[in-house]
Amino acid sequence: MARLRCLFVLALLLAHLPGDAVAGRGHHGPAAHDYRDALAKSILFFEGQRSGRLPPSQRMSWRRDSGLSDGAAAKVDLVGGYHDAGDNVKFGFPMAFSMTMLAWSVVEFGGLMKAELQHAREAVRWGADYLLKATAHPDTIYVQVGDATKDHACWERPEDMDTPRTVYKVDAGTPGSDVAAETAAALAAASLVFRKADPAYAGRLLARAKRVFAFADRHRGSYSTGLAADVCPYYCSYSGYQDELLWGAAWLHRATRSPAYLGYIQANGQVLGAGEGDNTFGWDNKHAGARVLIARSLLVQRQGALREYRAHADAFICSMVPGTPADQTQYTRGGLLFKLSDSNMQYVTSSAFLLLTYAKYLAFARQTVSCGGGGGGAVVTPQRLRAIARRQVDYLLGSNPAGMSYMVGYGARYPRRVHHRASSLPSVAAHPRRIGCSQGFAALYAGGANPNVLVGAVVGGPDLQDRFPDQRSDHEHSEPATYINAPLVGALAYLAHSYGQL
Repeated sequence: MARLRCLFVLALLLAHLPGDAVAGRGHHGPAAHDYRDALAKSILFFEGQRSGRLPPSQRMSWRRDSGLSDGAAAKVDLVGGYHDAGDNVKFGFPMAFSMTMLAWSVVEFGGLMKAELQHAREAVRWGADYLLKATAHPDTIYVQVGDATKDHACWERPEDMDTPRTVYKVDAGTPGSDVAAETAAALAAASLVFRKADPAYAGRLLARAKRVFAFADRHRGSYSTGLAADVCPYYCSYSGYQDELLWGAAWLHRATRSPAYLGYIQANGQVLGAGEGDNTFGWDNKHAGARVLIARSLLVQRQGALREYRAHADAFICSMVPGTPADQTQYTRGGLLFKLSDSNMQYVTSSAFLLLTYAKYLAFARQTVSCGGGGGGAVVTPQRLRAIARRQVDYLLGSNPAGMSYMVGYGARYPRRVHHRASSLPSVAAHPRRIGCSQGFAALYAGGANPNVLVGAVVGGPDLQDRFPDQRSDHEHSEPATYINAPLVGALAYLAHSYGQL
């Protein structure tokens, strides 16, 4: 028992240790970028995505209140939350994933953020408050506000929007285990952010997470089935719901430390795809994230019952390391990880975060990863994973053939024509009169820079040839999203600390 208590204490300490605490702080040589400045801006971006009544502390001052009657169509209060990207719909699936990842960034690296920690907590709370509203009724989750087809037929400011704010939900008759389990994951992860800062709020989040996960597991099915006409092709759950159930259980296991969730993972893991080899981690497919999160239980808490997940996580890591026998990565000539042409930067930031987080777990356990066997094998150290992640973040911030920062407002050269309605149209302060649905399209196709700088926004990024046209109508490369920024927050906090900037 004494040994178990010691291990438990060590696990608690890890959550509050700096990311480099068990492997030494700092890098040799100067930093390639001002990671601290990029961190502050990456968090500020979330204020530009807010919906609802803005608080007095709002720093993105060109935004105004919006969506103040959201939910009224269904007689529920759904005011608040975030627009996921450049339109005015509130999509619950990517919003929940964004909050899970932003919370994970704070859980792992919040202790390094110093003054930015409070801003990061505020960003998590803004999303978590909305998710509490969306799950207020038992066995029902409100998963979208806004008719996406009609919203996309307009180019207007969120402060002006007059498209239908239709409310969509999942329930026992129209299940959505994917969006429900992701929402449970977000609530559970957020509860860890506030466990010490606001215990009562954390308790409320965790209680709701348990209830929502039970609903997701009890009424199985994909929300893309019952709501296909409304959520597809925008945020279809292409990977199914099994990955979210495993992901949600992993977060509840971490947040509660309950044997019940450990047992659930053991009993259901293989059926839910724990051993699948896909190494793409994003708003749709959570398998890689779940493997890394569950492997922590073995590496940090020494829970031998989950030993197979260390192997699953190692397999993912090996697939991400260039030159190993299991390498599945593709890079541009300039060195950017390339997964898909549409919003590729989301996979860059999520992968960098997983590499840094797994490096933290490995360093704590004084472990390495063995990739391949025999003469073709390779031993991958935490330092190697950090170097790979840092190279991706550096590319994003401007160390690339184009000399272009893909974070708006960071560096001398960054995207000026971002695919974003609020940013591309005159602010309410500059143009108090309403701008109608079709009037705004003139701004979409205009050549000038956006009048409102969406500071901190990371766009979809360059193509496979490292080219970036910076055209507002090119949503694949020029649109920002909350799920691009959320994992980047943690990566930037680690890098800023490791180079002595924090």
